[in-house]
Amino acid sequence: MAEPSTAPSAKSDAETEELLDRMLTRLALCDDSKLQALLCKLLPLTISSLSSSSQLVRNKVLEILSHVNKRVKHQPDISLPLQELWKMYMEANATPMVRNFCIVYIEMAFERAPLKEKENMAPMLLVNISKLPQQHQEILTRVATKVVGECHANHIDNEIAAKYKLVNDSEDRDLFLEFCLHTILYQPPAQGGGSPPGLSTAQANRVAGKVPLKGDVLLTRKLGILNVIEAMELSPELVYPLYVAASSDSQEPVVKRGEELIKRKASGANLDDPRLINKLFLLFTGTTSAENTAVDSRVNPGNATLKVKLMAVFCRSITAANSFPSTLQCIFGCIYGTATTSRLKQLGMEFTVWVFKHSKLDQLKLMGPLILNGILKLLDGYSNSESVARDTRTFSFQAIGLLAQRLPELFRDKIDMATRLFDALKVESQSLRFIIQEATNSLAAAYMGASAAILTELETLLLNNCQVEQSEVRFCAVRWATSVFDSQHCPSRFICMLGAADSRLDIREMALEGLFLGKAVGQVISQNLDHRYPKLGDMLEYILKQQPRLLDSYEMREQKLLFPSKMYVAMIKFLLKCFESELAQNNSLGRSSEFLSSVERMCLLLEHAMAYEGSVELHSTASKSLITIGSYLPEMVSSHFASRISWLKQLLSHVDMDTRESVARLLGFASSSLPLATSSGIICQLIFSFSGTKNRFEVQHGALCATGYVTADCVSRSPSIPQELLQNTVKSLVDVVNSESATLASIAMQALGHIGLYAPLPSLVRNSSSVGILEVLNEKLSKLLSGDDTKAIQKIVVSIGHMCVKEISASHIKIALDLIFSLCRSKVEDILFAAGEALSFLWGGVPVTADVILKTNYTSLSMTSNFLMGDMKLSLPKYSSDEKKVASEDCRIMVRDTITKKLFDTLLYSNRKEERCAGTVWLLSLTMYCGHHPTIQQIFPEIQEAFSHLLGEQNELTQELASQGMSIVYELGDASMKKNLVDALVTTLTGSGKRKRAIKLVEDSEVFQEGTIGESVSGSKLSTYKELCNLANEMGQPDLIYKFMDLANYQASLNSKRGAAFGFAKIAKQAGDALQPHLRSLIPRLVRYQYDPDKNVQDAMAHIWKSLVADPKRTIDENLDYIFDDLLTQCGARLWRSREASCLALADIIQGRKFDQVGKHLKKIWLAAFRAMDDIKETVRNAGDKLCRAVTSLTIRLCDVSLTEASDASQSMDIVLPFLLAEGILSKVDSIRKASIGVVMKLAKGAGIAVRPHLPDLVCCMLESLSSLEDQGLNYVELHAANVGIQMEKLENLRLSIAKGSPMWETLDLCLNAVDSKSLEILVPRLSNLVRSGVGLNTRVGVATFINLLVQKVGVDIRPYTNMLSRLLFPVVKEERSTAAKRAFASALSFLLKYATPSQAQKLIEDTAALHTGDRNAQISCAYLLRSYSSTASDVLSGYNTVVVPVIFISRFEDDKHVSSLFEELWEESTSGERITLQLYLGEIIPLLCENITSSSWASKGKAAQAICKLSEVLGDSLSSHHHVLLKSLMKEIPGRLWEGKETLLHAMGALSTSCHEAISSEDPALPGTILSLVSSACTKKVKKYREAAFFCLEQVIKSFGNPDFFHLVFPMLFDMCSSATPSKTGRAPLASDTTREESDDAEDVSVPVDKLMNCITSCIRVASVTDILEQKKKLMDVFLISLSPGFQWNVKMATFSSVKELCSRLRLSLDDSQETFLYAGAAAFVQELFYSLLPKVIECISTIKISQVHIAASECLLEIVQLGRYISVANWSDIGIKGEVVHLLEMEKNEEAKSMLKKCIDILENLEQANIQAS
Repeated sequence: MAEPSTAPSAKSDAETEELLDRMLTRLALCDDSKLQALLCKLLPLTISSLSSSSQLVRNKVLEILSHVNKRVKHQPDISLPLQELWKMYMEANATPMVRNFCIVYIEMAFERAPLKEKENMAPMLLVNISKLPQQHQEILTRVATKVVGECHANHIDNEIAAKYKLVNDSEDRDLFLEFCLHTILYQPPAQGGGSPPGLSTAQANRVAGKVPLKGDVLLTRKLGILNVIEAMELSPELVYPLYVAASSDSQEPVVKRGEELIKRKASGANLDDPRLINKLFLLFTGTTSAENTAVDSRVNPGNATLKVKLMAVFCRSITAANSFPSTLQCIFGCIYGTATTSRLKQLGMEFTVWVFKHSKLDQLKLMGPLILNGILKLLDGYSNSESVARDTRTFSFQAIGLLAQRLPELFRDKIDMATRLFDALKVESQSLRFIIQEATNSLAAAYMGASAAILTELETLLLNNCQVEQSEVRFCAVRWATSVFDSQHCPSRFICMLGAADSRLDIREMALEGLFLGKAVGQVISQNLDHRYPKLGDMLEYILKQQPRLLDSYEMREQKLLFPSKMYVAMIKFLLKCFESELAQNNSLGRSSEFLSSVERMCLLLEHAMAYEGSVELHSTASKSLITIGSYLPEMVSSHFASRISWLKQLLSHVDMDTRESVARLLGFASSSLPLATSSGIICQLIFSFSGTKNRFEVQHGALCATGYVTADCVSRSPSIPQELLQNTVKSLVDVVNSESATLASIAMQALGHIGLYAPLPSLVRNSSSVGILEVLNEKLSKLLSGDDTKAIQKIVVSIGHMCVKEISASHIKIALDLIFSLCRSKVEDILFAAGEALSFLWGGVPVTADVILKTNYTSLSMTSNFLMGDMKLSLPKYSSDEKKVASEDCRIMVRDTITKKLFDTLLYSNRKEERCAGTVWLLSLTMYCGHHPTIQQIFPEIQEAFSHLLGEQNELTQELASQGMSIVYELGDASMKKNLVDALVTTLTGSGKRKRAIKLVEDSEVFQEGTIGESVSGSKLSTYKELCNLANEMGQPDLIYKFMDLANYQASLNSKRGAAFGFAKIAKQAGDALQPHLRSLIPRLVRYQYDPDKNVQDAMAHIWKSLVADPKRTIDENLDYIFDDLLTQCGARLWRSREASCLALADIIQGRKFDQVGKHLKKIWLAAFRAMDDIKETVRNAGDKLCRAVTSLTIRLCDVSLTEASDASQSMDIVLPFLLAEGILSKVDSIRKASIGVVMKLAKGAGIAVRPHLPDLVCCMLESLSSLEDQGLNYVELHAANVGIQMEKLENLRLSIAKGSPMWETLDLCLNAVDSKSLEILVPRLSNLVRSGVGLNTRVGVATFINLLVQKVGVDIRPYTNMLSRLLFPVVKEERSTAAKRAFASALSFLLKYATPSQAQKLIEDTAALHTGDRNAQISCAYLLRSYSSTASDVLSGYNTVVVPVIFISRFEDDKHVSSLFEELWEESTSGERITLQLYLGEIIPLLCENITSSSWASKGKAAQAICKLSEVLGDSLSSHHHVLLKSLMKEIPGRLWEGKETLLHAMGALSTSCHEAISSEDPALPGTILSLVSSACTKKVKKYREAAFFCLEQVIKSFGNPDFFHLVFPMLFDMCSSATPSKTGRAPLASDTTREESDDAEDVSVPVDKLMNCITSCIRVASVTDILEQKKKLMDVFLISLSPGFQWNVKMATFSSVKELCSRLRLSLDDSQETFLYAGAAAFVQELFYSLLPKVIECISTIKISQVHIAASECLLEIVQLGRYISVANWSDIGIKGEVVHLLEMEKNEEAKSMLKKCIDILENLEQANIQAS
């Protein structure tokens, strides 16, 4: 039936019809029980007949099939031939009709097949299924999934999974996956009908078949599908839709399984795969809208849960965002779908955001407008409803913002969207406003460049929203104003002004940035190079349009403020910027009337801002703005305010000091336009205000300020005010100085200084003599300058300088200088700078004029220059000085000489740091403010030297100012000066500068800053020279002061470098090419100093680095070698700072470097890292650790062939690996060792083939490190293990397990992966040397294990080395003492054996076998080797079993228990059956046994004898063929001297006699007698153990041969021995244990083992004839009586009882067989003697011995004797009372077995008594 379809073809149709008819008949007559067997043959043949074209045949077939259907329909237990049907179906030549019927019965067969057959067949259905008709595909896939559900719902076997994996055709696989997906999507039909979500009606019917799937059937089918799909291990993209569908199923187990599979198997799916995304879109939207598709084929959209899952996927896929129109359908389905939910709406909007962000522009242009309309419709439709979730609205607004960014043209033509968003900001909840705000800000960009009409509408919109209640609206309005419109747009700037007064900080800051008044104004302007301010007139016009009342004038400042004060401030500042900008543009064109008119209106606005309601800040800003306008347009401002003097006067008493100052300046402005008389009157009024009646401070202050400005203006006129008025004014001011507080005094001095700027101050008349003002005020000023009011002191000292500008009196100037110099110890920086400014005025040539000081917002040189923080050029002169006004040059020369001497001779090199600081400030001030003066330029060299010296100051201010000064000198100096300065700075930075000018130390000279070196023992400070000297003396080490000084010099050196860096940073920008020759020496040090431990040095060097280097990366690359050389040198420097900085710098610089950059330095870098890691200072060690990590990362990358060129990786490996192996791993520093091992391991992992040349060194180093790096505590434990009861082997195993978990072992594993045949040439010799020389347990086991793994790795490539390695390893195994090491080497040797040549293998195995004759260590080695051979190279070893098996067998009997147990285990593993093995190799075992028996070694003789015993036991008479050889050997060895263990020969003799007695007797009948004689003689030996063995052997010999003659030969000897045996002195026979107390006792013990002797007598009785027994009955009775005497032990009595029982048995048989003979009479007499003589002895034994075994044996003996009583004649019967004693024994007995026998005895005795009574 192999080919059923072809069978009918060979017959005619008639024959076929006839055959089918017979089959039908047979089928009809067949019983149900036999129907299955019949169908297996009939059904395939019947169906195959359908291939016939005869209609009659087909009808007959249909008749048969109909009958089959009826018979099997209701009998599901009848199976159908599934395999045969499937083969028929798959035949290539099968006709369609055959296949159609086959498929029907295949489906039926599957329903009836066993589960095992089903699960094996199901995968076969899927192979090539795509080539079948669609209807068949549906049936087969449905059958397969049904089987899957039944068999694999819980799990799937690997075997079945492998079959499913064979479905590898893409079409077959896709077809199956599609059907599985439809099954997962299938849900039980609802009551209303229709197809499930995600499926069409046709698909649902295809899945379910005829009966809908429900409940557990559907659940198991889905779970089975998930398990099978997982087992098929398909790509994530293929299975992702199926798993997603499962995760949204209605049944919980399917959901859990689906989610699990998504995480484990599909998490890596490519969500941008177009095929996958299209499938998912189809699941989401279905095809219900496709009108050209049949209704049954229209796929429903997925359910809501599935849609939610899919939306989460789409929001992560860029392809999904670009899948128009599916993308659009998906979004609208979420928003407006019939079954949508709030969650879907939310996800739809989230997807919309994703689409707007990631879709391509061409697709976005298609989708954008449509989606936008949908979003707006959604927002409009639910604007007042709470049903729309917050998140939905959030994503809606977010989408609008994104769309505005991507498609701004959608919004640019209308402001509807802007209006909508601004309105939404007002009405939406607070939680949504942030999102709407972001969207609104994004929309702003869309209106940039819009038409003028749109921008006008936007202006209105922003103005309406810029001051509403909601802060978010205001923020967006200001944001739009600053971003949509240009900077000249007035309405938007006005909105920013409004925002500047907002209550929210962020709005204020944004508004100020829009007005270019924010914190980052400079950055904003620099970034907007085309930035322009609007015209002043336009801006004012717009502002006035908003508030026309701003032009109203109010004399008394009582008007209402029209804007908030903060808005006014921002407005004024912006208008001032507009004013200055327009002024700069119109400077060359002249000032137009329109501009001047605008300025007039601005002045009115500023006047309006001075209203009472205004804030102090507003008044101050407005008044200063008026001054600023006045500085540009003095005539206009003076004429404007000349008519408003009263208005200004009332402001002189303003509460704000700055406002009073500004108004006083304005009054000075205004007075210039007034007649001199009017001005004089104003002065008199002012004098009256601050003198005379006591006024408020504000009034006095304002009057004093105004007096100075007005008087100075009058003095500057020609003609000037009357001298008398000037005298009166000055006197009034002097009186204020002398009488008032420091604050008013300083203001009065300021007024005097302002007057002195224009003319020398007149002398005062005192006591009819004129006195200079400074002479009058000297004492008062000295007090004021020594006071605490810093601001007053600043004003006073600057005023002194102003007063002396026109002064010509040398005495007056000297007083002024003394007053200024008195401040040289001040610690207040501002005072020092003010004094420097005063000295600059005294020196002359300052860059300001009197008009600048008095008629601008000037404060002071030191306050406005900001030379510490600003750019130098900003601090250089803005105004030219007017030296022509100096009256007397001689006086100025004197002043300059005095200042120069004071600075250079006293202050700059003073021993007090305060004076040095003051000198530095003043010298810097002179250099900065008077640097263009010829006298300053003449002393530039001295200035440079002084600044260079001051770079080393500890005081940071001094240091920074010195470096600043050097920068100024460089800028002002000529070419040679610049060159000298650069050279000096470079030498300072590089540490090669000359010694500085020494400073003399006095007692209170500060050497260290307080706290730098701690405190003294008493707790006092250690900073001054005196304190350090005291400490040195207290410690008894006066020379310690020199060390302190050295330390101080080093600190000064660091400070010099830091200071030089500050100067250098400023000079570097200007020096340009002058620095190029020095860069090579500078850059390495600058790099290092940036990592200095001192943060100040770091900052300074970083500053100079930024100034000097434009492109840091390129600079470092170009100078990399010099940097490396310097850093590597400094890593070993004496100073820890240098070492630490160098390590940190190296760690940063080497990152990302290539081999050609660092290759030649790599080894030195490693050396530097290791040296730093072992440094004495902790911070250096930490830096070393960081460098080590960095160089580790670098090295691993350079050696990784996947990241670096192979050649570079090889060179890197050549450099690093030998160094690490030699210097790193062998280091004594733990951290270095650990780091080295870690690096080596990583190198081995990443280097690949680049590690091959280094394998020998690497492998050997790792192997040696296994022991050298082991914890030394383990060695200590090993030494003391025995003392604490720790087993050595367990300890060794522990050590080895620790070693195998170490990084070294992991590295060795990696090395194995790199080994190839070529590397073996260099690796094997090194391993051989290590085998010979390696020490330490871990190393030796490691090298053995490595060889083991190496052989497994390289396989046959090891063959050239097997001979060398085996000759090396074999003696190592033999000599090794450690068990673990011995096992490891044995294992390695066994793997070599696999690849050895036959001759090598033979020699190795023979040498191994020969070890069994050696010492204990050799024997253990033999066992380990043979066991390793057996487990590893069993195929090789099996050829040498004739050598190995005998050795294993005989070695099982070694005396050493450990050795014997090893061979015993080996024997059990090597043999399947002991008897078979021994028979197979008996021919080889016997010679080995004989050889060992004849050996000179007693141990060999002993184990051979034990082996003979075992052979005899197992083989029995099968050993007969070899008995003569063994017997001969034994008989030869038994005679002669005794040796320990010789008794084993007797045991062997006994065993051999037992197993081969027939062969021995038949070969030589005399031989048994010889053996008996030999053994009998052995029984006479005096050694107890040997003697016992001899008796045992004698017993076996007698039993075995059974020769009756033996009784006569042996019994006499035994009787004699028994007669000579005596009980021990303790009243008992000696025990065996008593004779083993000492080894020497054996030779002296002459006692006879009576129990053994009695066993021999028992044997004799067994083999003897009754006649012989009767002849020796007397002796036998004597033997029994002796042995049963009380002196012997119980075991002797047990042996006697056995002997008596044997005798009784023989006598009973004799009596029963020969009653009429003479023999009977003798036997009866012997029985009588036994009954009356021996029976009492047996009863006595039962009574006296309490052992149950004795009682049982004695009772048995008693029963035997009593039973013989019936042979005693009546004449000889006598009652001796035995019955009574036995009855007594019965009563006392506790053992049930003994009691039963005693009862039998009593019964027999009673019967005997009655019989004798009756007979008598």
